[in-house]
Amino acid sequence: MYFLSKDLYFPPVDEASIEGILAIGGDLSVERLILAYRKGIFPWFNEEEPILWWSPPERMVVVPSIYKVSKSIRNLLNQNKFSVTFNQNFSEVILGCQQIERPGQDGTWLSDDFIDSYSKLHQMGIAKSVEVWQNDELVGGLYGIDLGHIFCGESMFSKVPNASKIAFVTLIQYLKENNYKLLDCQVHNDHLEKLGAFEVSREVFMRVLESQAINFASNKLKHGH
Repeated sequence: MYFLSKDLYFPPVDEASIEGILAIGGDLSVERLILAYRKGIFPWFNEEEPILWWSPPERMVVVPSIYKVSKSIRNLLNQNKFSVTFNQNFSEVILGCQQIERPGQDGTWLSDDFIDSYSKLHQMGIAKSVEVWQNDELVGGLYGIDLGHIFCGESMFSKVPNASKIAFVTLIQYLKENNYKLLDCQVHNDHLEKLGAFEVSREVFMRVLESQAINFASNKLKHGH
């Protein structure tokens, strides 16, 4: 495992541990965060831990161009129970992600320093949010890092049933309309899988990140995704 100094540097992603930890330490400066995401690396750690930088061997993704909205979510969208906006209240979305209670999770990995850094990235137009409203109340949303051809989803929250699903699907529709190659969901969890995300190898993800996988979507279709 590589221990970071003050220098803006990350080792090659294939030097990550079996679990996917690439480096430890450093800081959450906007310069380091931008470098990390451009190299396929993201921070993920608990408040009491040092900063851990990850590039897992398997990456959870959605390919917007081939994504199919499930019948149940289509029905939700057609009911017009929610309205959705983009980048209208980033600060409340990231606070919602920090404060929401999650089953089996004690506390949050979204520290105040983390929120401060990502808020700066939002002011730079790099971190973006999706807000879900019901009766003029913010009831769900998500945020992430926009790399132009890949959107790196960071976290989402829901105060009422299905609000985060609406944010997730609306974002994918936006990414599809604007020719994004991937929605990066980082690591596997059952909820993301049910929403239609699937795992690809780090090597495949890096090729897409580096814009070298022109036939990525069609290849995934051939393999049944």
